[in-house]
Amino acid sequence: KGQYSTELYTQRMVDLISDKKAQKNPFFIYMAYQNVHAPHMVPQRYIDQYSTHIKDGQEKTFAAMVSAMDEGIGNITAALEAAGLADNTVIVFSSDNGANVGCVSHVTASNYPYRGGKRSIYEGGIRSPSFVWAGSRLAPATSNALIHVTDWLPTFWGLASLQGKLKPNNPIKTKSLDGVNQWQTISENKASERTEILLNIDPYPLSNGHKVPNYGIRWKEWKLILGSGGPPSGWYPAPRLNDLETADRTCHKPIAGLVELYNIELDPYERRNVSDRYPHLVKKLTHKLMAYNETAVPPGNTKHDPASSPKNFNHTWMPWMEDGEEVGENVRKNLWEMEEYNWVQMEVEELPDPCYQVVNNDVDL
Repeated sequence: KGQYSTELYTQRMVDLISDKKAQKNPFFIYMAYQNVHAPHMVPQRYIDQYSTHIKDGQEKTFAAMVSAMDEGIGNITAALEAAGLADNTVIVFSSDNGANVGCVSHVTASNYPYRGGKRSIYEGGIRSPSFVWAGSRLAPATSNALIHVTDWLPTFWGLASLQGKLKPNNPIKTKSLDGVNQWQTISENKASERTEILLNIDPYPLSNGHKVPNYGIRWKEWKLILGSGGPPSGWYPAPRLNDLETADRTCHKPIAGLVELYNIELDPYERRNVSDRYPHLVKKLTHKLMAYNETAVPPGNTKHDPASSPKNFNHTWMPWMEDGEEVGENVRKNLWEMEEYNWVQMEVEELPDPCYQVVNNDVDL
């Protein structure tokens, strides 16, 4: 009580690292700071650093919270150095989503020129800033490879060389993993083995997000969105320092039934929807979504069913569905109905390679 969580978590990390210095076995620590996230709070000493050149109070607090996190990470790396572990440690810094822009009362961040932000499946919402540090094992470089959060487990597993040390019933040995080992992609800039990422399957609205179905998938350079990619759905330039009140907070309400197809390699900012030009790709990626949906766990934000009301059972919470009836059945039905859309059923002539067309300006993007 009375301690700032960032400082509390940092000290716990420093203590753990000190305890590990005498151990020979590999170890893994997952550290999830609450910075930078609401509620925006930070000790005054961090705010004082920005008292002369940031006038806006919320922006000043936001910057101070970043500084508190930065100081904590510095203390952790110093602990690794002091314990003699830094040269044999891999550090991954990452975020869970893009900046919170659009439908917020006060803008303190930006994903520009990428589209959208937190809660959306546009690139501004799903591209997370990250870096990997491994001392002399990694040369400075930038990677645009396709990497998903599920890839970290097999990557760390491979780095730690644990294959011969796991018990026979360990889930890593007995079950197939969703991810792939990306270490050669990160360290040697080799092509990623990953070719696709399921972005979302959600047929129900969110109180603070999409109001129509939200489906999305990335396959190679192509990205398909069905229903709604946001909100937020627009492009939000970074607000000028001390001029935050004029920032764009438009929600850009989505259009129900919208079909969006983007070539992310050529159009990373998602400004040119080419779904009408490549209906065969729309159909192909829709079938991929349907295949994923066949094994999906029913979403928790299901629509309210009046039949479940306790009023129907003498004001008592009771089961209300028939034996064998699945909550997820409507989810599957919604996606299968998409098969009936005209854009899926249209007959498509054999088309030249779309990338070749785009590169040679044969297609108006």
